[in-house]
Amino acid sequence: MTLIAGPSTAAEPARAGRREWTALGVLMLPLLLVSMDVSVLYFAIPSIAADLRPGATQQLWILDMYGFVLAGLLVTMGSLGDRVGRRKLLLCGAALFGAASVAAAYAHSPGALIGARALLGAAGACLMPSTLALIRTLFQDPAQRAKAVTLWTTVMASGISLGPVVSGALLGHFWWGSVFLVNLPAMVLLLVLAPVLLRESRGDAGGRFDVFSAGLSLAALLPVIYGVKELAKGGWAVVPALGIVVGVLLGVVFVRRQARLSHPMVDLRLVRTPAYGGSVLVSLLAMAATVGFAVFLTQYLQSVLGQSPLEAALWSLVPAGGVMVAAPLAAALAQRVDRAHVMGGGFLVSAGGFAWLATVDRATPLWVVLVGSAVYASGLVSALTLANELALGAAPPERAGAAAAVLESGSELGGALGMAVLGSIGAAVYTAAMPSSAPAAARETLGGALSAAPGVVEAARSAFVEAMSGAAVGAAVLMLLAAVSSLVLLRRRV
Repeated sequence: MTLIAGPSTAAEPARAGRREWTALGVLMLPLLLVSMDVSVLYFAIPSIAADLRPGATQQLWILDMYGFVLAGLLVTMGSLGDRVGRRKLLLCGAALFGAASVAAAYAHSPGALIGARALLGAAGACLMPSTLALIRTLFQDPAQRAKAVTLWTTVMASGISLGPVVSGALLGHFWWGSVFLVNLPAMVLLLVLAPVLLRESRGDAGGRFDVFSAGLSLAALLPVIYGVKELAKGGWAVVPALGIVVGVLLGVVFVRRQARLSHPMVDLRLVRTPAYGGSVLVSLLAMAATVGFAVFLTQYLQSVLGQSPLEAALWSLVPAGGVMVAAPLAAALAQRVDRAHVMGGGFLVSAGGFAWLATVDRATPLWVVLVGSAVYASGLVSALTLANELALGAAPPERAGAAAAVLESGSELGGALGMAVLGSIGAAVYTAAMPSSAPAAARETLGGALSAAPGVVEAARSAFVEAMSGAAVGAAVLMLLAAVSSLVLLRRRV
């Protein structure tokens, strides 16, 4: 069974037909759920805590285990898919994701739930690079591939935003395990339709799968991401800092090993090319800005404006409307104009949106904040979509899985770095803006001030808005760096 409509020629790539676009729709199901699972527990944690009674450390691991394992295994699973087959890995990931969802929903202890979340992360690492790599093989025509990657990026970004909304809606009617069981129908549908709509796709990478490199990649990424996130949450500490150092050293060992292998897990020659390496860099910067600032916007809606978690989650979806309009327009414009200029323009628009948000104060109406958020999100996701498409197009089809995995690992690392960098800026501004007479807990975080006297609470809310403005300035700087990087590294790249 062939998935390509029409014969392929050197002059004109084969164009995808109805079957390929239907297959793309099926691929979006696991992508949406994998990205949703990053944030789906935000509302469920209180119910889980009341039922399973986890300790403070266990509660943190319930939240973070999924993301840690997902990020740590992306490179391994992407490379494995190139060797054993991306469809096969996709189906294995879907089966594991469904089984782990059932295990998580009916977990009777904190340890069992943490273990199930780890399995969900491993399954997600099978699914994410497989979906992007299969797009590379499904859509040979660059214009069609650009539309497909636009949809992929939009669904991935939307899933993270939809997670809290879906969680809040389900918890209004069902028990906390329902946030996991919602995964099952989509995974069953994928297992049924994928064998019909997708042909097997694998690379021609020779040699045996390097288990030692797989272990090294996991050992390098996990402590770095863990350390960065912990420093962002709690400030300077020896253990997280040591984790970053150990992870970086193991990363150096991993890179040196890849340079010596005849069949490496990560093709360093591809990473060094401006089209691919530059795309990974600007994707990292984009994720640093959006993830790092999202923490402030969520807390602003809840703790400053006093919205309920579900209200805040619903309002946070408003900027997605701008993304859905801007991303396809940017993809269409990139067919006529050098995409580096379109990407640079998108990042400049995003910088303008963040600059807009830097002017927010306590008297600013909500609609002004939402418009500024829509502006930065529209420019950022439009540029990020083009970066993903450029990176995917630069990778040879036989290395599509590993290339997609490295791109996604960079995004995960960028999100962690954004939380650390913008979080540190916001914390410094907040502390400086608080009165010296305020209690110590109130001077550290807004959450620590909410139980204080009314005057302290009002001062803390005003200080937090200043902190959010400082983080917005930092995000604008990141977007300017991304714009310059796009123009310098990616101009005239096919």
